[in-house]
Amino acid sequence: MSKLRTAVLGTGQTHHRAKRTDVSMPGLLREAVDRAMADAGVDWPDIDAVVVGKAPDMFEGVMMPELSLADALGAVGKPLLRVHTAGSVGGSTALVAASLVQAGVHQRVLTVAFEKQSESNAMWALSILPPFQMPVGAGAGGYFAPHVRSYIRRSGAPEHIGAVVAAKDRRQGALNPYAHLRQPDITVDSVRASKMLWDPIRYDETCPSSDGACAMVLGDEAAGDAVEGGAAWITATAMRTEPTTFAGRDQVNPQAGRDAAAALWREAGITDPMSEVDTAEIYVPFSWFEPMWLENLGFAKEGEGWRVTEAGDTALGGRLPVNPSGGVLSSNPIGASGMLRFSEAAKQVMGRAGDYQVDGARVALGHAYGGGSQYFAMWLVSADKP
Repeated sequence: MSKLRTAVLGTGQTHHRAKRTDVSMPGLLREAVDRAMADAGVDWPDIDAVVVGKAPDMFEGVMMPELSLADALGAVGKPLLRVHTAGSVGGSTALVAASLVQAGVHQRVLTVAFEKQSESNAMWALSILPPFQMPVGAGAGGYFAPHVRSYIRRSGAPEHIGAVVAAKDRRQGALNPYAHLRQPDITVDSVRASKMLWDPIRYDETCPSSDGACAMVLGDEAAGDAVEGGAAWITATAMRTEPTTFAGRDQVNPQAGRDAAAALWREAGITDPMSEVDTAEIYVPFSWFEPMWLENLGFAKEGEGWRVTEAGDTALGGRLPVNPSGGVLSSNPIGASGMLRFSEAAKQVMGRAGDYQVDGARVALGHAYGGGSQYFAMWLVSADKP
């Protein structure tokens, strides 16, 4: 059975901050949901189902929050699904919501993802002793730093590349009114002068801890056709996973990511992503992951991603603007970070990205990864109906 045409009708997000003490967890979600529904021009009777996503429950210590949130979300009496795939969950949640429309199960689906990190301790939550698995006592930065060192050794990348990405994304984030970190004056030199946290990752090369939420309304072909100014049509989707550890696993260039990207390009009929995609929102929580994921996604040959970054091709005005919204380096409500990438890609092709709009953007990638670089979710959206 072929997928039915599906579109993003509207998007919404919160203002992302270190601590959103002005709202409860339900209030945080409703801030994003209300904006998405207003952007889509729909009301609660128009919504057929709700799909909620967030990172591990241990991050806030609230188990199965979707149950208590159902009332605040307006999901009472409607089908409600919860998705969890670690840090990639925002992207995976969007894909589950899209699949309900693509399969003809529902006409309009509301999807929302969130994190309220100020009410939690993510380092503690990541340092538990899971059964039958390798314990991780270093948090995300300590876990990923060896992968970055491996990438530098394998590619021969110069040490300033991470600072180039961080300065670029933070300057772009300064154009985004919803971003947590807005640093228009940040420079490569100031990033390189910041404290070393996990060699070679410096303080200014890491993502913040944010409170925030993101929501989208997805609809069928008739709903997409009715969007004033044009909807963002979902032209391809892909999700792949692999185990955290197995013999011969390549954590610098994971197989699951390569397979997901290949499936995405194949479904969209794209043979040269660098020339056929106008902008990309890529999940980059630590700056060095930009060149790593450029290779994993097929935008650059293996070992060449850092050259694309160094040439300025991934900045606004470049060949492939990456994270014009500021990306995860500017806002990181973990459970919502992946959906923000998907949402920002949709905003670009709908022409709704404001001061960080990429001129002439018609095709955009949304990308998310999670766990130990083991969960991957991505979609391609277009201004043109497939």
